[in-house]
Amino acid sequence: MAERSDNSARVATRSEGRPANLNPIKFLQEVRQEVGKVTWPSRQETLISTVMVLAMVVIASLFFLLADQIIAWAVQFVLKSH
Repeated sequence: MAERSDNSARVATRSEGRPANLNPIKFLQEVRQEVGKVTWPSRQETLISTVMVLAMVVIASLFFLLADQIIAWAVQFVLKSH
């Protein structure tokens, strides 16, 4: 991650503490500059990350399904035994 300079975290303010009027054209130019600095993931990196996320979702779903079934069985066992 890139380090932020002290100036990038500041908001231009008036003496009363309200945000100063910002020029929308200048704002959009600065946004384009910042977007150009972003390191975008490659198609392969995106595909691998997506597959990893989907695999973890399936694993977590199966785990919680199993845990739910065990807890339901235990509750039924306890309630029927009395």
